[in-house]
Amino acid sequence: MNILSKNPALLLIDLQKGWAKTEHWGGNRNNPDAEIVAESLLELWREKNLPIFHIIHSSKDPNSELHASKSGYEMLDAFRPQEGEPLIIKQVNSGFIGTDLKEQLDQANIETLVIAGLTTNHCVSTTTRMAGNFGYEVFLVADATATFDRKGLNGEVFPAELVHQTALASLNEEFATVVNGQEIITE
Repeated sequence: MNILSKNPALLLIDLQKGWAKTEHWGGNRNNPDAEIVAESLLELWREKNLPIFHIIHSSKDPNSELHASKSGYEMLDAFRPQEGEPLIIKQVNSGFIGTDLKEQLDQANIETLVIAGLTTNHCVSTTTRMAGNFGYEVFLVADATATFDRKGLNGEVFPAELVHQTALASLNEEFATVVNGQEIITE
């Protein structure tokens, strides 16, 4: 694959404290190691001096754990931006809508993106889809993403792992190439 030779930008999506309240999001979160893998990627990007973009969600819903008035809005400590690492604040599911993310990527001549964060079926999926449609070469890191159980239209509960795997399958080879973190790290 040789991803790192392409000067890829790492997009870290919604790595915020509010996700710790799993019941608020549907309960039963899958992939408890997602942040560990994402942090390994962040360390590698910093070591290689590759571009990093931190994206966080500022919910318009005052009851959301990701509303700016709540402690859950804060980024996880391990993912706080360092000097020169842009922080993009979004209010919808895509890192591209209502932000200058695309302009920043284009100004830096970035054509390849590696995406990690939360949640697989919402903001990660929407940002990945838009990135693919914009023509970026996108690599989505499956084990650096996670989600929660989802309630279906008829009240049935879809397990988080099923939701996660279905979201990844829908994105793979259409909007992105789905990879695991270790594939990039050992490259």
